[in-house]
Amino acid sequence: MTPAPCLEDGYSGGKALWLTTSDGVRIRVVLWPHPGARGTVLVLPGRTEHAEKYGPTAARLAAAGYASAAIDWRGQGLADRLLPDPRKGHVGRFSDYQLDMDAFRGAVLAAGLPAPLFLLAHSMGGCIGLRSLIRGLDVAAAAFSAPMWGLKVPGGQTGLFSALFGALANAGLRGRYAPPPASGAICHLETGAFADNTLTTDPAVWDWMQGQLRANPELVIAGPTIGWLAEAMAEMQALALLPSPKVPCVTGVGGHERIVDPDAIEARMARWPAGELIRVPGAEHELLMETATLRDRFLTRVTALFDAHQG
Repeated sequence: MTPAPCLEDGYSGGKALWLTTSDGVRIRVVLWPHPGARGTVLVLPGRTEHAEKYGPTAARLAAAGYASAAIDWRGQGLADRLLPDPRKGHVGRFSDYQLDMDAFRGAVLAAGLPAPLFLLAHSMGGCIGLRSLIRGLDVAAAAFSAPMWGLKVPGGQTGLFSALFGALANAGLRGRYAPPPASGAICHLETGAFADNTLTTDPAVWDWMQGQLRANPELVIAGPTIGWLAEAMAEMQALALLPSPKVPCVTGVGGHERIVDPDAIEARMARWPAGELIRVPGAEHELLMETATLRDRFLTRVTALFDAHQG
């Protein structure tokens, strides 16, 4: 572990580190220690995101008594990009993210952040986090924000789309941008308008997120590649066949969710014996980046879960 740049995040005290995964990829983590913390929350961002986007979340977790840490997954943030075009959202295999998770957990323990560990995972991070729990990640409780356990696809034809993108990937097109309805070379957060965005109903938060990318253009990720989409859909289908882990859990989904599939979330939570589904009417995809009222409704339930499982 060596020091890495830590971007302005709206919450002081962050410490960034470079890590090298077991397959030689350089990733980055940001640690937010907290004096007297009663545990540490592992924050797993979604696709296109970077660690400092969760600086305000880290501040709210600190106010509740928790240290936290967030990761730049391979291929995004300031971690190694995996293709010559750095704007492409790509991964070789979805299981490669578990190598990032292993390095992340090791760094948090090596840094001496306090036990017990908790999980807070958003969107793609929710898919990675569920696999990690099934692999045996030792956390006292877990929380998911709009987890990517299924994607919104035209006509609900998930199986058809999975087969299509798998075939395209196997035909040597893995590194190409996925065709519509994926966004191609466009990053909507970078250049789009607040009106009818699918992330948040809070214009101030939208401006803040957009400002981070404009101030740090090296963070920008556009649409996924065919390879990423093929790998993601295969992983979601594989996870759907597995039983839920025996970990206390809360999962939130917004009433206006248009990116991930709420039906897949409901199906998973219906068979998670220690799980609770929180529906947040009026919210878009990013519950942790919503208006204060919507965000706090979810985050208050999350910290209450963590408080109840101190070991």
